[in-house]
Amino acid sequence: MAEIYRVDTVWQLAGVYEVRTKTFVNGQGIPKELEFDETYGQAYCYILLEQDHTAVATARINTNHADYAKIERVAVIPEFQNKGYGRLVIEAAENWIRELGFSKIVITSQQQAVGFYESLGYIARPEIKLESTIPIVYTDKQFD
Repeated sequence: MAEIYRVDTVWQLAGVYEVRTKTFVNGQGIPKELEFDETYGQAYCYILLEQDHTAVATARINTNHADYAKIERVAVIPEFQNKGYGRLVIEAAENWIRELGFSKIVITSQQQAVGFYESLGYIARPEIKLESTIPIVYTDKQFD
């Protein structure tokens, strides 16, 4: 059974970092100093999804902007992809962001994932930006 956590303990944060390491560092070859770009003490929130006590998916919520929140570092371990876990993590992040009072969400997406975010109601901006050598597309969604 899938369990979704709003990360508030060290063991949950360890699960977040495990998923990001397996997905981005080991899976995509992204250097760890680029993947783990958080500034210690900065305002981030994390979602962790576990399946049968195994960390399989995560997302980071960045609330450092005045008029929108960002969902960043969305990751699902490769062997658990295409099973609906990414959707569950995004939905959990969106609910938390609404509770925090934001009505707009921006997601920075790797090009190959844009269709996934569009299926969740996000609108892709036409320009592609390079962030840490990775082509990124900005998508956004407005709530009523």
